[in-house]
Amino acid sequence: MWYIYILECSDKTLYTGITTNLSKRLNQHNKGMGSKYTFARKPVKYVYSEKCPDRSFATKREQEIKCLTRKKKLELIEDKSL
Repeated sequence: MWYIYILECSDKTLYTGITTNLSKRLNQHNKGMGSKYTFARKPVKYVYSEKCPDRSFATKREQEIKCLTRKKKLELIEDKSL
């Protein structure tokens, strides 16, 4: 199972990625081993995730989300929490 996720960084920016293990990936980001973007913006926390059937779908969905405006990403996060 693959997951698409959105992190909120310490500077309130949003980061989108994919993984097969959410908790392991969050630990990597917070240890500075997740990505260059989150390295300087620790700590990070999950604000959104969704399951994907395979890597191909997850990658396509990641691109869709990355193309959204910040406002649309926040709406996505809010809709998921309802």
